[in-house]
Amino acid sequence: MKKTILVFGAISGVIISTFMAISMAIMSGNCTQGNETTSMIIGFSAMAVAFSFVFVGIKNYRDKQHGGTITFGKAFLLGFLISLIASTLYVITWGIEFHFFMPDFMDKYAAMQVKQLQESGLTGAQLQDSLREIETASYRYKHSLFFFSMYTYMEILPVGILITLISALILKRKTPATNAH
Repeated sequence: MKKTILVFGAISGVIISTFMAISMAIMSGNCTQGNETTSMIIGFSAMAVAFSFVFVGIKNYRDKQHGGTITFGKAFLLGFLISLIASTLYVITWGIEFHFFMPDFMDKYAAMQVKQLQESGLTGAQLQDSLREIETASYRYKHSLFFFSMYTYMEILPVGILITLISALILKRKTPATNAH
């Protein structure tokens, strides 16, 4: 089971990390609302492709190493650990890219959020509270490894968990499949 987790977690992690690093490098100079939406669509699509290896890993383990059977719990655990490894590689890659190559990313992103707020029509206390939230989140993101890591995990790990849940439901099997000849 460990080999399956490591191999498929690494494959998924390398795919999503490579895709994210390239797309962030391309998008880094142009942090606007339109690009944010496009980037999110591309990012979630890339996550779905990378996390397809959760399904492949569970199926591989069930069929080749576990006699064609797997419980929902074991399939979920396997998929979750594959997702966790992939997500960890993503967090590390983004950490390197952010801290060494794009240290101004959060400033640009926060400025875009402030502009969106100002254009939204919020006024008074609501606007001030929202601006404070942006400032606090930006500061934490830039100055706390814990918050940086948690924010980044929250971008990717829920997608992995969702795909894990779906994969475990589809692939669970109590008895081996019979081959009709």
